[in-house]
Amino acid sequence: MDGRLSPASRLVTRWYGLCFSGRVRRLFGLLCLCAVFGCDESVVGPTVPLNQQFTLGVGESASVAGAGLVIQFTGVTGDSRCPADAFCIQGGDASVNVRVSGGDTAIYELHTGDASRASVSHGSFRISLIQLMPYPFSSGPISTDGYRATFSVTRG
Repeated sequence: MDGRLSPASRLVTRWYGLCFSGRVRRLFGLLCLCAVFGCDESVVGPTVPLNQQFTLGVGESASVAGAGLVIQFTGVTGDSRCPADAFCIQGGDASVNVRVSGGDTAIYELHTGDASRASVSHGSFRISLIQLMPYPFSSGPISTDGYRATFSVTRG
């Protein structure tokens, strides 16, 4: 042999040099960072104004303009409301969980059947459950992700 490398050997040598150079390691590190920060599960939905009602489905979030708050409807933990097609002595109650971020993060339980438990204070803001839909019927249960809750956020 005359000391020259074959084309395949040159390719392997070049690849080996690139793999152990700083360029490939930096590129790999950059791709890892993109994967980690690109997969954030806390997707914030629309921005809603203060003092205005807004409706969220289970798992949905909204950012409240001027308040620095994000409200997420995390689910319904109990629904004992009287079905619309039944006669009941009491109206019943449904409990709704919300996650509020901004300043501090907290999880609150709001109720439909008791006005004193339909609102909570978070910092200098008041978060209120206005309505929970759909209203139950005796013909069948409501699916977990079928609920929609209407909220409002006010100063106070």
